[in-house]
Parts: sequence; structure tokens; C-alpha cells
Amino acid sequence: MTTASKIYVARLAGLPVFDPNGDLVGRVRDTVARMRVGGRPPQVVGLVAEMPMRRRIFLPIGRITSLDADSVVLHTGTLNLRRFSKRPDELLVIEDLLDRRVTITSSGQAATVVDVAMEASRVGEWTLHRVAVREITGRLTRRGHLQQLEWREVSGLLGLPDAQGTASLLAVLDQMRPADLANVLQDLPASRRNEVAAALDDERLADVLEELPEHDQVEILAALDRERAADVLEEMDPDDAADLLAELPKVEQEVLLDLMEPDEASPVRALLHYLPGTAGSVMTSEPIVMPPDATVAEALARIREPQLSPAVAAQVFVTRSPMATPTGRFLGVVHFQKLLREPPSGLLGGVIDNDIDPLDAATPLPEITRRMATYDLVAMPVVDATDRLVGAVTVDDLLDHLLPRDWRDRASSGAGSGAEMTMAVGSGDG
Repeated sequence: MTTASKIYVARLAGLPVFDPNGDLVGRVRDTVARMRVGGRPPQVVGLVAEMPMRRRIFLPIGRITSLDADSVVLHTGTLNLRRFSKRPDELLVIEDLLDRRVTITSSGQAATVVDVAMEASRVGEWTLHRVAVREITGRLTRRGHLQQLEWREVSGLLGLPDAQGTASLLAVLDQMRPADLANVLQDLPASRRNEVAAALDDERLADVLEELPEHDQVEILAALDRERAADVLEEMDPDDAADLLAELPKVEQEVLLDLMEPDEASPVRALLHYLPGTAGSVMTSEPIVMPPDATVAEALARIREPQLSPAVAAQVFVTRSPMATPTGRFLGVVHFQKLLREPPSGLLGGVIDNDIDPLDAATPLPEITRRMATYDLVAMPVVDATDRLVGAVTVDDLLDHLLPRDWRDRASSGAGSGAEMTMAVGSGDG
């Protein structure tokens, strides 16, 4: 195996996994170690990798030809695509050990695990050899001393933890996309999942909640105090916040809505009034809206705003004042490709498209799907009886509601048939 002889496990998280041809197979999410008797350090038996479609599989350590700080490369052969499930005598290093409260044996000093190093012997056997721990000082203004110790010099690493924080795990997860972090949370035990979710800032937690199945969203929200829950709902897109609140009892809905800022709660309340399965129930109430006398340059600046999703940023809706939904009279749409072809000084009112009828809030999802597919659209305007723009249905929100309700739930997807249980890994000869 061409690799470093010692690697800290947290640094492996997120690394790309390649086959011998250089094709991306997935990304590392954790390291699997098997516990041994006699106080010996656990033996590393493989990695957990996440593949497309959110499937987590086991990569035996013997199948890996290269393991370093940049990537993981696999042998030629076949991979078992059965979904990974931890055995009773195994531990996941990142999930189970990071932030665990332990004791430094020589001094009796309490500490928390920051990272764990795996080291290869001369015969190629990998073990968890060293542990990086930070002493717990009990002082809020002072960080404890960081030490690197042998496995045997730390007690409390195995068995049920007395306590487990979140700081080191969050550092590992910090660069993940919200959808990938949502995957990680689904794999954690419920109590640990709620701890990690609560430690995220409001905006990050809002993004992650939008990627979780409804039952996990409800559980995490219920574990927060109500004021914090309301703050997180304010950071969510109004349509996603409305979908989440719709899963709660009416009384709890009203409590949380009353705790939200009125300007944030108002569009969510409006969305909750629409019938399920209609344009009103799936639309976003915050599309890009601009007046007809705005310039093309101003519109291009708006669609460049980084917080906008690609589907929302794909077009500008042009209306009379006011600009907040429900707006003044809806005039038409300007798609971003047309903006790129027009002079920057041109006015939006002179380049709008209005030859496709907008949706009514009561339009059912099958009809929306048919019309968006017919005209190759990524979003459609929704207007009320007086032609005021009240929102827009985007293709990503439409897909969320057309797919099975449990499509985000990792536990609901089966392992597949026997014929789907292996994948060939190329030889590099092409």
C-alpha cells in the first residue's frame, strides 16, 4: 500500500475515493475499527464511503492501494455495495470517539478527544495508535493543553461515554454541503443527532433541516427550546418553514409563529393557508421581483447574490409596485439568458416575456409539472385573482413534492437486489 504510515482520522473525512482509472467512487465519511481484547488498541478494518444517491458502503482496508491526505485509491476488483451497518464489536472513530470525555491515566486529568491517529505496522496492519486530547480546565476563558498520547495512556475511550461534546465533530463536518451533513445526522443516534444539530448556528441548522425527512426535522425542532426553534424557522425559506410547521399540531404552529418576527412569520402563515398539492402549497413567496424601470445591469447584480438557489436566480419577475409579495400587477418574466444578451443599460420593461400564462395558486401539481416540462421552465409565476404575483413554483420545490414523502429518509431505501450488490472497479487499462 503506497501511503503515509500514520494518519489522523479526522483529516480523512471528505476525501475523494478513486478507482484505479481515476474515476470518483465517493467520499470518506468515517473510519471503522474493531475492538480487541487485552487492552490492545482497536484494529482499523476499513473506511465508510458515501456514494452517489446517499448510499454508505464499507471499504475494506485491504482494498485500498493509496491512502494519504489528498485522496484514497482502490484496487481493481469489485466493491460490495451493501449499505454499511456497524457490527457490535466495531466503532466508528469520528462518530464514536471525537469529543468523547476521557481521562489521562497518568494524571487523572479530564480531557476530550480531538482526533485519533491510525498507524500501520511493518506487516501492513493498521491500528488506532495515538489519541490527541485537550485537557478540560473548567475555565471558560482558557483552552486546555493539547496532548498526543498513546492509546493505553487514555482511559474511557471504549464503552458508553460519560459525556460527548460536539466541537471536534463540527470541525470535521464544517465544510460539508447541507445535504451531506443531513446524511451524517441521519446516521447518528437520536440523542447525538440532537446535540450536534443544536450546536449548529441558526443559518446552518436551517439549511440542514431543509435536507432532512420530515420526522427528523420535527424531532430536532422539538429538542430545541421554542425561542431557538423560532429563530431557526426564520432562517429557513418560507415554503420550507411552512412545510415543517404543517407537520406540527396547530397549537404548536401558532406558538412558534407568534415567537417569530412578524415580517418573517407573515409569508409562512400565508403559505399554510393553501391546500396541499397545489401551486400555493409548494411555491416560494420570495422570488426575485423588480420593477419595469430597473436596468438589466441591476437585474444581473440581483441574480448574482450568493444566497439564491440556482432555480430562483434563473429569472426575474417584473411587476408594478410594491415589490414584496403580494406585489402590484404582474407584467412578465425575464430569464437570465436574455439578461446576458441585452445591453446593461436596457430596461426590464422592454425585454419581458409574457406569452406563457402564470399559474393560479390552486393549480394542482400534475398540471404544473406538465406545463413546466412543455415549456422547459425551471420556475413559473403564481398570481392571484387580481394578477398580483404571490410567489413562484421552482423545479426543485416541485421535485420535493412529487417524489415519495420518504425519499430523503436513508432508512427507507433498500439495499437492492443481489445483482446490484457489487460494482466493478476498473483496472486502469481502459
